[in-house]
Amino acid sequence: MPSHQLSIAFQTDKALAAYGPLAAQAEAYGFDGVTVYNDMLYQPAWLPLLEIARATQRVRIGPAAVNPFTCHPINLAANAALIDEASNGRAYLGLARGGWLDFVGLRPAAPVTALAEAFACVRHLLRQSKEPLAASIFPLAGGDSLRWRIQNPEIPFLLGSWGEKTLVACLPFISEVKVGGSANPDAAAWMRGLIDRHAPKAGRQAAEIGVVLGAVTVVDEDAAAARALARREVALYLPIVATLDPTVAIEPDRLAGMQAAAERYDFDGAAHFISDELLARFAFAGSPETVAEQTAALFAAGTSRVEFGTPHGLRAASGLRLLGERVLPLLRR
Repeated sequence: MPSHQLSIAFQTDKALAAYGPLAAQAEAYGFDGVTVYNDMLYQPAWLPLLEIARATQRVRIGPAAVNPFTCHPINLAANAALIDEASNGRAYLGLARGGWLDFVGLRPAAPVTALAEAFACVRHLLRQSKEPLAASIFPLAGGDSLRWRIQNPEIPFLLGSWGEKTLVACLPFISEVKVGGSANPDAAAWMRGLIDRHAPKAGRQAAEIGVVLGAVTVVDEDAAAARALARREVALYLPIVATLDPTVAIEPDRLAGMQAAAERYDFDGAAHFISDELLARFAFAGSPETVAEQTAALFAAGTSRVEFGTPHGLRAASGLRLLGERVLPLLRR
C-alpha cells in the first residue's frame, strides 16, 4: 500500500443509481479509495458499496464507519464478505462507536470493550471458525459459522476513533485508524505518536498501521464562498470533535456558543463562532491550491491517507471535478 493515499467519501443520501457513476469518476481521476459513511438516519452503507464495487476496478472501498450496536457483528461480517466478493478483494471494514445513538435509546455501557470484541467476532466469523468465542458482549457459541465460502477471511479493518483506550484495545485487529472530522496536522502527529508507542505492546509493527484523516471538504475557485459553506457543514460536528482533539484549545465562550446553536440545529448561528484558523483544523476549505497545501501538511505530519468528505464543493459535481483535476495533480507532483 502506498504511504500517501487519497480517497473520496460520500454521504449515503443519494439515489442508489448515483453511487456507481460517482465512484467510477473518482477512480478515473486517480483516487486510491472510495468510502461511504454510515451515519444515523442516512442509508445503510452496504447497497451503495455494492453499486460502487460493480462500477469500479481498482479503488479500495468500504464503510467508515459502522457501529456494532445497530449492526451486530454477524451482519457486519456477512455484509463485508459480500462487498469484498463483489469488488474482487478490494473491501475494508471500518468500525466506530458511532454518534447520535441516543436518538434510538442506545447508550453503550462499555463501548471500548464492545468495539474490540466486535472486531474479534467479525474476524472469527470471516475465518469460519466453529470454535466458541468467549466474550462479554459479542460471544459466539461455536459449532457453526457463516454457511458459504468466504473469499477473503482477512479483510482489513479500520477503527474510527479519537480515544487512546479504544486504540489500545483494538490494535491487535486493525490496519488503519481514522481520525474523523479533522484536517489538523497536530492531531495526525498525536495519533501517529500513540500508535508508535502502543503498537509494540500489542505485538504489532507500528508501520503496519496507517493514520487516516478525513473531514468536510469544500473546494472552489471562490475561496470565501467555499469557507462559508464549510463553516455551516462543520457546525454539525465541530462542537463534539473539538472536545476530543487534545491539540486544540477553544475559548469556553466560543465553544459554548457553538454547542448551544448546534443543539438548536441552528448551523448558520454556530458557523459564526468558527474562525478561518479554527475551520482549517476541522475542514478542507478554499481554493484547490489551499486544499492541496492542507493535505500536504497532513502527509508531512505522519498521515498515510487523507479522505475528502462530502459535500466536496459548492456543488457536488464541481467539487469532485476540482479535487480530481486540480487538487490531486498538485499532490501527485
